[in-house]
Formats: sequence, C-alpha cells, structure tokens
Amino acid sequence: MTIHHLDCATMCPLGGRLLLGSGGPLVGRLSAHCLLVEGAQGLVLVDTGFGTADVADPRRLGRALLGAVRPRLQPARTALHQVRALGHDPRDVRHIVLTHLDPDHAGGIGDFPHAEVHVLADELRAATAPPTRGERDRYRPVQWAHGPRWAEHRADDATEDWYGFRALPVLPREVPGLLLVPLAGHTRGHCGVAVGDADADRWLLHCGDAYFSRADTDPASPRRPPVLSAFQRMMAVDGRARLQNRERLRELRHTRQDEVELICAHDTADFDRFARA
Repeated sequence: MTIHHLDCATMCPLGGRLLLGSGGPLVGRLSAHCLLVEGAQGLVLVDTGFGTADVADPRRLGRALLGAVRPRLQPARTALHQVRALGHDPRDVRHIVLTHLDPDHAGGIGDFPHAEVHVLADELRAATAPPTRGERDRYRPVQWAHGPRWAEHRADDATEDWYGFRALPVLPREVPGLLLVPLAGHTRGHCGVAVGDADADRWLLHCGDAYFSRADTDPASPRRPPVLSAFQRMMAVDGRARLQNRERLRELRHTRQDEVELICAHDTADFDRFARA
C-alpha cells in the first residue's frame, strides 16, 4: 500500500508566523493535508480539500471563509488535478473517507462522482439538517448538491480497541488497515482516519481538525500558536469533547510514537515533512 500526501487547499490568513505558527511575518500558511491511498483494488482519498467548482466560483465558499482563511484557489491544487498528475485516472478513486464535512475538507467530492463517500452519520446529519445557526453557516450544501453516494458509519459501531481509542473498519475486505476513529468536538461527527502499514508494522493517523498545530499534541512544544488556539475554540461545537480528545492524542503521541504517526490537516510542517519524504 502506497500513501501520497497532497496539499489540496493552501490557505494564507493574515497574522503571520508568530500568531499562526507558520508562513511569513505578516501572512500565515495553512495546508489542507489530504491522503491518496493506493490499494490493491483502487484508490482511496482521505479528505479532498477544495474542488474544481470552488476554484471556478469562490462564492460557493461564502464570504466568511474566504475572508478568514484567504485560500489560494488554483486548479493544480485540487485533488482531481493532483490525482491525474500522479498518473491515475480519477475514476479509479473508488472511495473518499472524510474526517468531516467542513468546506476545506469536502469541497472536492463532486470531482469524483463515482466514488463512495464515507462519513460518520452524526456528521452527515449535522451538515444536511444543521440544528444550530452556527452549523448552518459553516457547511456548504452546494458542495454535495450533485448527490454523492454516501456511506454512513455509526460512531456507536466503533467497538475495536485501537491504542485506547474506539475504531471501526471502513473497508474491511478491500483495505483492512483503514479505520475511522471518532474524535467529536470540532464538529458533531468529526473523526480521525487511521491507515495501517502492515509491512512496517506502523500506523498513520490523520486527525483532521482534532487539533490544528503539532504544538497542540507535542509535549516538547513550548508554545501553541495563539490565533489557531482561539480559532479552534470558536469553531468547536463541543469544546469539552475537543479538549478531551486533544489530550488523548497528546498522550498517544507521547507513548506510542514508534507505532503511530499523527498528522493534522492544517499544520504545514507536518505536510512539508511528508512531502519531502
């Protein structure tokens, strides 16, 4: 199994390296770290970043998001173009596994209309029938107006013990080492996606937006970027659950670093490290 690391939505909010942890002195840099997993029976995308339709018409994303994160909307950044650049037919992307349905994670699902889109049922319910004004504002239904082939998974079915976390297989026959790890807090149905490398006896856990900076989970990091910390608090639908899961991930990184590699969606240092490798 081969894993490719793609940045499908570079974002440049104002604030700079001091406040955001990465970028230049005035303008920050955030990634949208996605994975392309080459399996024996096709390709699996973990998150998609923004899609080609978002690039063609940025108004789909809403003024608030455009003003806050200032994304670089370039066709070459989209998952569709990067899959092609790797020499694959986009129709070979048979499955998309989403950490959640925020627009910088799910915007590209319309570029792969034949793929089955896997998501926790709580997340799909929150996005398609949002119970609060804040959730109505954060999700962009236009991104799934094409009618995706949803595959809903229930967090209650996560009964496997995976390093002290509950987990459930996504595609047990096709990709046995692909698990959903419920990590609610940022959204109602937010989850991590674990990808196992049987040859190396090692796991990669894509934590989505369970945290925004490696400093949040690295015991050796002395300082967390203050703007990112404030933004996480503002965006969380359940702040207590978010903090509990962050601390559990912090413990996992500290105690199992030889067995589990943690990444999050927006830490550019994480992305750059894997892109170089």
